[in-house]
Amino acid sequence: MPKHGKKYQEAIKQIDKNKVYEVNEAIELVKKVASAKFDESVEAAFRLGVDPKRADQQIRGAVVLPNGTGKVQRVLVFAKGEKAKEAEAAGADYVGDADMIAKIQGGWFEFDVVVATPDMMGEVGKLGRVLGPKGLMPNPKTGTVSFDVTKAVNEIKAGKIEYRVDKAGNIHAPIGKVSFEAEKLAENLAALTDALNRAKPAAAKGVYMKNVTISSTMGPGVRVAVK
Repeated sequence: MPKHGKKYQEAIKQIDKNKVYEVNEAIELVKKVASAKFDESVEAAFRLGVDPKRADQQIRGAVVLPNGTGKVQRVLVFAKGEKAKEAEAAGADYVGDADMIAKIQGGWFEFDVVVATPDMMGEVGKLGRVLGPKGLMPNPKTGTVSFDVTKAVNEIKAGKIEYRVDKAGNIHAPIGKVSFEAEKLAENLAALTDALNRAKPAAAKGVYMKNVTISSTMGPGVRVAVK
């Protein structure tokens, strides 16, 4: 285990590891112990009672956080003709087709989210090896493969985040910044929790939400009681 610095050690003393805190108390605690010189992100981690090895228990989707993430997402849209114009009008940062594909193949990655119209996926598929490992491949499940490029771009700009269960059955997702008011972080956490509850696979048995923890980028985790 890497050794944590003095600030982290001080922060951890203020948290009762065995306690499951009410949402508001947990958020206030995360805000209080965040000590970095930058505006840290706040992340939620869910340990779910699912078996991700089974195809019917793989959870993946997206949710628009009511108060955004505090991060401005740079959106790249793969589209042609009228759809390309529509994407530009909606506020996409980059729009293109073969030109953008060549640029990415050349090592360009100045974007955070990729949207593609379905007719472009044959071409975009060529980028699977580079976009896939970075989690940037457009996917119909998260609404990033769509002919409704206006809606896709607007939602991302409004604070849409994607979530995906990892091999151990965990989901990690941002819910805002330390500088957010506690109430806004609580609303974002509620929206994410609600989305995950709706995404519960019918095949999942036993307790679904086993453990929920929130933390800032550099801070220790605080366990939260979610309904």
